[in-house]
Amino acid sequence: MKKLSAALALFASVSLATLASANEMDKRFQPYAPTSGVSGTLKSIGSDSLNNLMTLWAEDFRKAYPSVTIEIEGKGSSTAPPALIAGTAQLGPMSRPMRAAESDQFEAKYGYKPTAVRVAVDTLAVFVNKDNPIACLSLTQLDSIFSVTRNMGGQAIDTWDQAGGTGDFAGKPISLFGRNAASGTYGYFKEVALGNGDYRSTVKEQPGSSAVVQGVAADKYAIGYSGIGYKTADVRAIAVSGRDGQCYEATQENAYKGTYPITRFLYIYVNKNPSAPLDPVLREFFKFVLSADGQDDTNKDGYYPMPYVFATEDVAKISQ
Repeated sequence: MKKLSAALALFASVSLATLASANEMDKRFQPYAPTSGVSGTLKSIGSDSLNNLMTLWAEDFRKAYPSVTIEIEGKGSSTAPPALIAGTAQLGPMSRPMRAAESDQFEAKYGYKPTAVRVAVDTLAVFVNKDNPIACLSLTQLDSIFSVTRNMGGQAIDTWDQAGGTGDFAGKPISLFGRNAASGTYGYFKEVALGNGDYRSTVKEQPGSSAVVQGVAADKYAIGYSGIGYKTADVRAIAVSGRDGQCYEATQENAYKGTYPITRFLYIYVNKNPSAPLDPVLREFFKFVLSADGQDDTNKDGYYPMPYVFATEDVAKISQ
């Protein structure tokens, strides 16, 4: 199996004693304290997975600074680097780390790397219809379902009985929903679940996360992947097993432990000259996002708050 995201190793390295219990944020997070002299216009271009959360953050940030305008466009993580390079956006939300080529292109123009700020934790969920009896699938099975190359070593899985489905699901073809290639979610699932293999041509590629969930909700025999924040009552996030063979639910605790195998950070990239401070409106936006108020929005949107130690590191990064 190809290597998992480095994010899992980071989560596993953090003592659970410093983290909140399930669906709570660390009590050390403090409420955001507004300051004076903050105004301006911000444009955000990037991840669809972060689209709703960016909107929540923008709305609450503007309560503290009514003169600030924030425009949000979420068409996929791949749209963030070109927008930051061109200067058409100040905020570049991404659901995956920036690729080396993207970072190099940015550096070629500005002379330094873009700054990545970790803003939320996501257990990238594998959704099935609420009536589907499947409880758990392994990464190898997911690869066998979604991939034509099957780099994880399994045999092709085309029908639900081949994945353990019984009753009405026996013999029924599996209907596949996924994201399009501009999506960071597409790329991250491809890396972790498909071992960087190729998707089947039968995957119904959707322009947004909500469209994936809607497709699975409307099709009894469907399966799809999306950020956990897009979960609805009509779908179910199944457990996933990795190298140890144990099934792990897509919960905050399993994300923080690093046991749920498709766990990731969600990021906002920004153009920060290491020799100069950030514009005050950008600096305060990030401080808000990584405060108790901002992370409460993260929880409301269905994602998980940042581990406090990482949030503290990134606040220091953008405050320099």
